[in-house]
Amino acid sequence: MTSSLTTRLDRVLTTLPRAYPGPGGAVAVLRDGEVLVRHAWGWANAERRIAFTPRTLFRMCSITKQFTCGVLLDAFPDPSVLDGDVRARLPLLEQPAPGALQLCHNQSGLRDYWAVAMLQGSPVEAPFGDTEATRVIASTRTLQFTPGTRYSYVNQNFRLLSEIVQDRTGRSFAEHLRTGIFERAGMASAVLAADTRAMPDGTEGYEGTPERGFRAAENRVLWTGDAGLGASLDDMIAWERHIDATRDDADALYSRLSAPVQFADGAPAAYGFGLQRATELGRRVTGHGGALRGWRAHRMYVPSERVSVVVMFNHLSDAHEAAVDLLAAALDEDRLPPPPRTPAPAWFGAYVEPETGLAARIDTVPDGRARLRFGHSAEWIALQPDGSAGSASGSVRLRPADDGLWMDRPLENHSSRLRPNAGVPAQDVAGRYRCTELDAELTVTDAGDVLYGGFSGFLGQGRMELLEPIGPDVWALPCPRALDHTPPGDWTLAFQRGDAGTATSVELGCWLARRLCYMRLR
Repeated sequence: MTSSLTTRLDRVLTTLPRAYPGPGGAVAVLRDGEVLVRHAWGWANAERRIAFTPRTLFRMCSITKQFTCGVLLDAFPDPSVLDGDVRARLPLLEQPAPGALQLCHNQSGLRDYWAVAMLQGSPVEAPFGDTEATRVIASTRTLQFTPGTRYSYVNQNFRLLSEIVQDRTGRSFAEHLRTGIFERAGMASAVLAADTRAMPDGTEGYEGTPERGFRAAENRVLWTGDAGLGASLDDMIAWERHIDATRDDADALYSRLSAPVQFADGAPAAYGFGLQRATELGRRVTGHGGALRGWRAHRMYVPSERVSVVVMFNHLSDAHEAAVDLLAAALDEDRLPPPPRTPAPAWFGAYVEPETGLAARIDTVPDGRARLRFGHSAEWIALQPDGSAGSASGSVRLRPADDGLWMDRPLENHSSRLRPNAGVPAQDVAGRYRCTELDAELTVTDAGDVLYGGFSGFLGQGRMELLEPIGPDVWALPCPRALDHTPPGDWTLAFQRGDAGTATSVELGCWLARRLCYMRLR
């Protein structure tokens, strides 16, 4: 390693603990299979004063998904032989079921079960294990799109895959991970840590900020193939070395996981086999993030440079941004500066996207950045000289045309003309609404000329939240906390009225769970 490279990496390592503050963390950078950085700081458990080290076990969360697909491909080279098993786990589904490969690629059309759990009234920190998961998944009656046509992130896709492999082979998913991947890659301490209440070595995840302080996060979810991996930094270094060592073998596991993926219409897909295919600093990368309340992680591999980066935080700082900081240092490149502030164009405002039924709100925030609220979380967009606007990652583009404003979402294989929704909604929509498909209810209450809404179902009674007006008969029900690492995003409530002009039903959804109809009870 040259002295200039050492200086650049050392500079980033010095700034990371304060740029991304929290109890502790660990990072690694590799090039050509050799370790350039292996560094940990802070506390794995601040109360017990357990230091964070490269050997500390960490909850890798959704980074598990690529390992689940690896186990699947190892046991069933042609995953389509499991299509019938997928169908069997969706006994009430009224449409053709997705296939196993569509689960691998997040093209299943299923609604995410963490999001649906909130509609079933689950308290934020309630237990959610095999019984609850099975009931939510098995009660599925409809899909939110035809399998293979769109992308939407769905955690239970990978839970289903791990359960199917386990049942078909008669061997536990944990054993498949150990013999099929961990032992081959030299991941000596990696385990299936399905119970999120505690890690075997006492490592904690934390919520909070330096200003308000940090406290141990409470999780009571049981994860399997969707997010159950527990691994140390040294384990992840072994995985990255294994990836680089087998890079030229087309039959190697990671080569198969990172192979090109398509939608049903032949369009290239940016997600497949539990891996995101993206571009960072102008290079093609494969990788994935992982998150749960109190935990953030990100790993990426840049094949053209043979560079790997791993970031692990036991707090809620942005692990992806930290990974790009380290990548820029390894490549001796500067990160792009933020776009200049630009006056908001006339087409900023509130819309409804017709295919999903979701609200799309475009505005600016106090720091001058432009914001789109449509998907899982707010997306930051930059205005372009041609009058359009888009995200730096290319995941979304807004473009005005003669017939209106269009939103292109290439990663989701989706483009549509947004329907304007300007105006103030009437407040006469209070009442109880029931979704037959979910056997669950939405309650909207007028509490002193202010509307609140909350969900209830077999998992309990969720808290009431202040509704946010969007436009005529369209409201947002915020979800600031959820079972999973982040909320599913604001729920769009689109009310429909009968001949008498009163609200008779509401279509409800978020990006993770769309197009659910609730009929008014009273």
